Amino acid sequence: MNGAESLVRSLLASDVDVCFTNPGTSEMHFVAALDHVPGMRSVLALFEGVATGAADGYWRMARKPASTLLHLGPGLANGLANLHNAKKAGSGIVNIVGEHASTHVALDAPLTADIEGIARPMSAWVHTSLSTAEVGADAARAVQQARTTPGRVATLILPGDTAWTEGGVVAEALMPEAPEGPDAALVEEAAKALALEGSLLLLGAGALTEENLALAGKIAAATGCTLMSEWANPRTERGAGRVAMPRVPYPIDLALKALEPYGKIVLLGAREPIGFFAYPGKPARLTRPGAEFVPLATAAMDTGAALEALVAATGAGATSALIEVAALPDLPPLSPLTPKTLAPVIANAIREGMIVVDETVSSGGHLPEATRGAPQHSLLQNNGGSIGYGLSVSVGAAVACPDRKVLALISDGSGMYVPQGLWTMAREGLDVTIVILANRAYNILRGELTNVGVQNPGPRAIDMLSLDRPTLDWVSLARGMGVEATRVEDTAQLALALAAGLDTPGPVLIEAVM
Repeated sequence: MNGAESLVRSLLASDVDVCFTNPGTSEMHFVAALDHVPGMRSVLALFEGVATGAADGYWRMARKPASTLLHLGPGLANGLANLHNAKKAGSGIVNIVGEHASTHVALDAPLTADIEGIARPMSAWVHTSLSTAEVGADAARAVQQARTTPGRVATLILPGDTAWTEGGVVAEALMPEAPEGPDAALVEEAAKALALEGSLLLLGAGALTEENLALAGKIAAATGCTLMSEWANPRTERGAGRVAMPRVPYPIDLALKALEPYGKIVLLGAREPIGFFAYPGKPARLTRPGAEFVPLATAAMDTGAALEALVAATGAGATSALIEVAALPDLPPLSPLTPKTLAPVIANAIREGMIVVDETVSSGGHLPEATRGAPQHSLLQNNGGSIGYGLSVSVGAAVACPDRKVLALISDGSGMYVPQGLWTMAREGLDVTIVILANRAYNILRGELTNVGVQNPGPRAIDMLSLDRPTLDWVSLARGMGVEATRVEDTAQLALALAAGLDTPGPVLIEAVM
């Protein structure tokens, strides 16, 4: 057995059975091992950012890591933006990065790079295998790191000679350390804080499962505190029959207004709220001066145990949580597509068990309110802020949950960062309906011009934020990659296209011109 085969067998032994890949010469022995070792699903991506983003989406839905297979330093570098998003989301990923054979590194071949240096900023664990005999054990350690709460990016670098040399040893799975439980004194402090008027329980990553939301709802009903979540969350269970969870707004002025009433804030899987950026004359912290925080549990801790302890401390065990009732907004009359008119159309299209991937900001502001009473669904958002996550995450979510429809809501500017994801969807027959919100501009940045104090921007500034000259043609782009597509320009056309797309197995793209 060579090192590459021991790597594949060790990953499978640790229950890693999906690999999102864009391999090169140094990874060919891993590729060959896939023929010799059954059980690993290999999903080809035409760009490494699709592979890393897909691994992020896979973790969010499967709750176990996938691996990526990337080619040397440049291949890893191409995937870094979505590894940044995965790191911020707390997603567990095992990156396998090929390296030149140890005897070749000293020759400084064209692709020679400091792979460990490239990997470290986005990885919680980085290691280079030093011998064939160690590859299997290194793989088991990588998976152990990836599974560590809330999920980590682990990068294992595999020199070519460790892959092709015989003497590989298969390693058994290693269990990650159990997450830390809540501090009893902080639980009591949090319970007292939430009983006060003007208190807020702010939830974040790990605390937004259906079970944890039910616990949070009991606490709110018993104490009278307000519930809110961070603006972006890796995965939130939403819809009728679940506890409603308003989010801290993205626009800084709205966020300041939403958080101003609260003087006592308990943090559970969440951080102290801060602005996405610094703005002249506006505070970086979104809470009112003098607000007091109780840091009950970080995302790296056992958030479920913290909520259970808080239920006991507040005497909320027998309390019934207030749940969202089934309610959908009325479909608008025939009208052009705007952020306000498309939201009710999207809400009425959501189906039970759907996975909704949201990469909208300027075009999606009305969606949270419109969809709160929709059928139950999982919402995936971009925690890292690096655009180009949505199509990639949709690939991974669809691979993880082939029995659940994925609805991807993607702004046109964001989608152009990873359009290659469409090809992978077509190749794999993934059940994804994509709505491209085509405002033909980086519209969020037009708003940011005002936020940072730029008044009356000139034609050059506006031109840098416009996606015309030429206008993007998403229908042609999608069809060229094997995805059926259509263009719509009003609410009635969008409703019909969504119904048809969701009834069609496999990927379908709708370009919604706004």
